[in-house]
Amino acid sequence: MQDERSIMLGNMNVRKLLIKMSIPATIAMVMNALYNLVDTIFVSWQDGEIAIGALSIAFPVQMIVMAIGLMIGIGSSSVFSRAYGRNDKEAMQRSVNTAIAFNLLLSLVIMMFGLIFIDDLLVFFGATSSNIGFARDYLFFILIGLPPFSMSLVLNNLTRAEGRANVAMISLLIGGGLNIILDPIFIFDFGFGMGVSGAALATVIAKSASFAFVFYMALGKKSALNINLKKLYKLDYKMIGEISLIGMPTFVRNVLGAALVIVVNNLINYYAVGDPAIYISIYGVITRIIMFSLLPGLGLVQGLTPIVGFNYGAKFHQRLFEVIAYTRRLLTIYFLTMTLVVIIFAEYIFRLFASASEDSAFFMSHGVMAMRIVALAFVMIAFQILLSSVYQAMGYALRAFFVALSRQFILFIPIAFLFSHLFGVVGIWWTFVAADVIAGILSLIVYVFEMRELRGKFSQTSIASEG
Repeated sequence: MQDERSIMLGNMNVRKLLIKMSIPATIAMVMNALYNLVDTIFVSWQDGEIAIGALSIAFPVQMIVMAIGLMIGIGSSSVFSRAYGRNDKEAMQRSVNTAIAFNLLLSLVIMMFGLIFIDDLLVFFGATSSNIGFARDYLFFILIGLPPFSMSLVLNNLTRAEGRANVAMISLLIGGGLNIILDPIFIFDFGFGMGVSGAALATVIAKSASFAFVFYMALGKKSALNINLKKLYKLDYKMIGEISLIGMPTFVRNVLGAALVIVVNNLINYYAVGDPAIYISIYGVITRIIMFSLLPGLGLVQGLTPIVGFNYGAKFHQRLFEVIAYTRRLLTIYFLTMTLVVIIFAEYIFRLFASASEDSAFFMSHGVMAMRIVALAFVMIAFQILLSSVYQAMGYALRAFFVALSRQFILFIPIAFLFSHLFGVVGIWWTFVAADVIAGILSLIVYVFEMRELRGKFSQTSIASEG
């Protein structure tokens, strides 16, 4: 007998279901991104624009941990969703327990490695003499908080997979809201006056609270996750392999995102005229604005993923086609709107991050120009994230892997080396445009092909049912 959530995923009007599943994820992700922006703004006001670069230098570690948490979370939620669709309770429990144990092990290993080699990592990530002190102060506390941060990502994805999007939303709202409240208390002189260290400590406390809430809810009787704490030490290696394979595109995308940050930081150090630290700070602001702009779109595909996984497992092909096509239209409209918003309001956006330091004039003039260039091809990102998410939800790991690889590795890094050699630091900003346009066109072509295939499948299913 189907429970209420499985009936919702398999029978509710797909447009209403997508909105129902996506709104909580979108609200939570926007709130989650907002505190990253607030961190950056407050740090600049307290310690100047150069301190922003410290957050950018430390960012690859956060991205790598996010990559692991999302790889395990998305991979296990795909396994869970399809098992949920066919009512396989044993596979559901194994996917959840394996995900939790595997993630805890990996996050602890990274935490210890990072603490031991913290200075070496910062130099590798592109730290300069101007910002390495700030970066070390920030990264130390971030490393301490890696396990709860990573674990919250896993459980939020699994919670959405069981149809409890509101619980995932509340978890992220708790983290984001608490971080915004704690930031001024820990950063500014009227509180503890800890500067960048205070920003990191506020983040750790907030992430831990977010994890505590979603973990408590996952243990409740209303949850279908069925966590068995007594069996967490038993690793299911076959399940680890399946989870990792499906989640690998997300892992690669985020790790390559970290590699991209490292490459750009070092290219800036090589090609910048004058102190590269201010350019790295400009890049730090741009990455945060890009992330903030992307997350509502990512929230939409996070709402889409359990719908696709469940209906693919249940072989409801017509519902799959309808919800994917509808999501594509919404994503296109959203990213086109964000392209215009960022280009028009770039000056006002950068003014939020400016302090009264002597670097402010150059920070504003070059930063606004760079932000407008980077935003030119935002709309093309829609096809990349849609195609990758759909492939992951269906369990097509290799196809999703290629989509994830296309922009950030196959295209971005080679173009960045070429353009920076030809045009200097400005060439780095134009690399974003070139990579997004090429990857977007390729993804659109593949999307059209896949929609034709899916339309054929549900047509055959309709004919068979009528027969």
